[in-house]
Amino acid sequence: MKRLLVRLNQRLERRLPEQRLFLRSDNTTRYVRLRPATQAVAIAGVSGFFAWGVIATSILLMDAIGSGNLRDQAQREQANYEQRLNQLALERDSRATEAEAAQMRFAEAMERISEMQTQLLNSEERRLELETGIDALHANIRRVTRERDQARARLDEATRTLAAETGSARTAADRNRDNEEMLDYLLAAMERTAEQTHDLTLSAEQAANQARHLAMENELLKDRNHMIFSQIEDALDQVMDPLERVFRNAGVSPDQIRRLVRQGSNSQTASLRPLAVSTSGVIGQAQDISRANEILGKMADVHAYRQGLDRLPVARPVTAANVRQTSGFGMRRHPLTGRQRMHNGLDWAGPRNTPILATADGVVKQAGRQGGYGNLVIIEHDFGIETYYAHLNSVNVRAGQRVSRGERIGGMGTTGASTGVHLHYEVRVNGRPVNPITYIRAGQNVF
Repeated sequence: MKRLLVRLNQRLERRLPEQRLFLRSDNTTRYVRLRPATQAVAIAGVSGFFAWGVIATSILLMDAIGSGNLRDQAQREQANYEQRLNQLALERDSRATEAEAAQMRFAEAMERISEMQTQLLNSEERRLELETGIDALHANIRRVTRERDQARARLDEATRTLAAETGSARTAADRNRDNEEMLDYLLAAMERTAEQTHDLTLSAEQAANQARHLAMENELLKDRNHMIFSQIEDALDQVMDPLERVFRNAGVSPDQIRRLVRQGSNSQTASLRPLAVSTSGVIGQAQDISRANEILGKMADVHAYRQGLDRLPVARPVTAANVRQTSGFGMRRHPLTGRQRMHNGLDWAGPRNTPILATADGVVKQAGRQGGYGNLVIIEHDFGIETYYAHLNSVNVRAGQRVSRGERIGGMGTTGASTGVHLHYEVRVNGRPVNPITYIRAGQNVF
């Protein structure tokens, strides 16, 4: 070993000559011999230390740059999310305003139809009365004509009889004059009857023309109502399709949403109640009324979907800008055991005591320590949904407490089976873990 050191010192002597470090005290002077091998070791140690410092500084700078990029990206996503929320809220209000305006137009159209039907009924009754009067006048004319013919026949017979019996022409002239006066009276009465018949005929034609005009207006009104109904139905389909897709992706049946929301509602909104319009004293379900009731039913479904969506955990449990997602839902290599295992939730890493928020309204089922979860909060929501918040450093709620969406329930920590400060977040439907990102994306797409 000594020979190797001697040879090493001899080889390094050319580049690193031996140095002596003098140490002087009050009484004596000592020195320390620094051989070439010792100098080489010292130089290598100093160089290694500086190299380690440069590498560590580079790593810290890269981590700081990466964290800044993630923070900026999170802020941009949050700004886009809020902008999308405002746009959809404006669109929702616009659709509701259009639906209310369409409903008002439909009510006005139904009132106009009722008035038109009343006018049609009145004109029909008047037409029947006119026809009945015309028939009576025709019967009177025929009767008067028969009586005139009979009177003329009796006059001729009486004239012949009188002339045969008396031979007096004067008496016959008097009789003829009387008969002529009677005939003039009858002819005047017939002329008045003919004039009344003509007037009734004109009135009947006017009533028929008015009925045809009202029928044409009724057809035009039906076409306009059809266009209004079609636009409203298309708008409702555009609103309902994404909502139903959200519930299906979240593993919740839209039928279940409608049933449970309506069961929990004390009363139905007055504007969404089915219509029942009477036009002739009897309440009937016409085609337009049935179609309007179908539209009101869809609007009631949209109202139920909106209430149901408010009960789903579609919000993010952490909204701070300095957090990042570290693990997703699915199979992964366990950080402690190194084995492939199912990861039933999402992980976000961030500073200790980062606020953890409830993702939907609900009741705290558990708030305390539980095995590998560490400090765990479980919240029960509607429709058989539960959310888990694990590894918390602090817990701000208690079991049985009702919480609202966005309310702080604890702070991020590293309790339980954890390798660092983070939040483990789960969503379970009827006890079965599902991917929480489905709900979070649903909230982003709808709101």
